[in-house]
Amino acid sequence: MTNEHHYSTTVRWTGNLGAGTSAYNAYSRNHEVSAPNKAAGIEGSSDPHFRGDKTRYNPEELLVAALSQCHLLAYLHLCATNKIVVETYEDNASGTMILAKDGSGRFTEVTLNPVVTISSESDEALAQELHHEAHRLCFIANSVNFSVTHIPRVARRR
Repeated sequence: MTNEHHYSTTVRWTGNLGAGTSAYNAYSRNHEVSAPNKAAGIEGSSDPHFRGDKTRYNPEELLVAALSQCHLLAYLHLCATNKIVVETYEDNASGTMILAKDGSGRFTEVTLNPVVTISSESDEALAQELHHEAHRLCFIANSVNFSVTHIPRVARRR
């Protein structure tokens, strides 16, 4: 097995309203994100603050979602290998981005808030601790240059 992995996506702009980018307000920020052998693409746009469509995903939301997904997948793996039975998992993640005067921006932090229910037979303390290991293993969290914190809540099914 190779240690190098490659990923391909296609982003297709769908926002030409007839005049292309002839003016800043002449085009839509709408686009579609797809990948080979995947179901229908994700409909994207820019954040509504930047003239985007609020009903479509923006790149900032997708970055927060990627961090949440990565933590979820690492955590579920760790639970399975440590005999912790996860019954439900939900994360209401949030991120903060700041803008500079020149129009550039950067994320300053993302906070994951996973709420996990485990079986009554599972070790609650171990289930809680595995969030730290999942964070350490997360490929995406290891790739960003801002703080990613997690505030997990674990409860046993009663």
